Amino acid sequence: MKIEGFELRRVGLPLVSPFRTSFSTQTARDILLVKAVTDEAEGWGECVTLGDPLYSPEYTDGAADIMKRYFIQAIADVTDATGVGQALHKFKGHPMAKAALETAVLDAELRAEGRSFGRELGSVRDVVPCGVSVGIMDSIPELLDAVGGYIDEGYVRIKLKIEPGWDIEAVRAVRERFGDDVQLQVDANTAYTLRDARHLAKLDDFDLLLIEQPLEEEDIVGHADLAKMLKTPICLDESVTSAQTAAAAIRLGATSVINIKPGRVGGYLEARRIHDLAVAAGVPVWCGGMLESGIGRAANIALASLPGFTLPGDVSSSSRFYKTDITEPWVMEDGHLTVPTGPGLGVAPIPELLEEFTTSVEWIAV
Repeated sequence: MKIEGFELRRVGLPLVSPFRTSFSTQTARDILLVKAVTDEAEGWGECVTLGDPLYSPEYTDGAADIMKRYFIQAIADVTDATGVGQALHKFKGHPMAKAALETAVLDAELRAEGRSFGRELGSVRDVVPCGVSVGIMDSIPELLDAVGGYIDEGYVRIKLKIEPGWDIEAVRAVRERFGDDVQLQVDANTAYTLRDARHLAKLDDFDLLLIEQPLEEEDIVGHADLAKMLKTPICLDESVTSAQTAAAAIRLGATSVINIKPGRVGGYLEARRIHDLAVAAGVPVWCGGMLESGIGRAANIALASLPGFTLPGDVSSSSRFYKTDITEPWVMEDGHLTVPTGPGLGVAPIPELLEEFTTSVEWIAV
């Protein structure tokens, strides 16, 4: 396979409602799509950066810049997706930009060969269970209405975003309203410190699946200490940036569950390595989300169908975030989404919708 060039396309998609976390509030997504054009096929990747460096050091303008300045020419001569990571390894950081390029090349490669993303990664399921991430709200009644709506839609797991001042009472209210049968977990996005351990231990009363990333991403030892103080399992997200960091966190006892976000770890091939490592260590994993369009969602659904993904991930239907997606919408049935089986990602943008929501396009030949 010979790469001819890449198209970098910015797409603006409004969210159906504001999504608030401990670090930001999003009302729309400025999505950077990457199209790899080869002599055999075209492939798509989605860069999951945010507009500002708040979740991670990366941001969308920076991702586009690093691709144009360094990454695209560095991978001009690769002949398959495995060569992308090898060629980009010398460059420090920027895993989300690297992941988008690798995904686009892998999609093109698999489309040319008639193989699906799921088959390539090691899928063992035809459908995957859907969890939903519920942002921080202005009031408890608003939260209960939102959670009730998602349960009525069929979501099998609820994740509540938390921060100091919006944690114990919010979780208590959801448990009291919807009962102990609801699979419930919380996500702090690094909002706490080890000094909050006694406060966080109050969450033990609510039989949560896990608490996700309570401390700063660099504080692996702090997470190990916190794990000894809580009954609620600790799950790492931002701290896990590679199979190497995952192995260290497991060895130190800093995590008993791992959230795998392909963009955060540099791509789906590294995500598979983390999955394999976790399975060998007996650590369950689940697939995190970054408010992806139908392109990124297709790849996440395929990843979530691997055997070690034993907890429902953030693989919600398209309508959770977007009134109109750029692909055929992902529609949940009985709390599950169907794993795509077509060549590559199994989906592609609908040309008319892609054109409608595109804000800029740039072609970079190699």
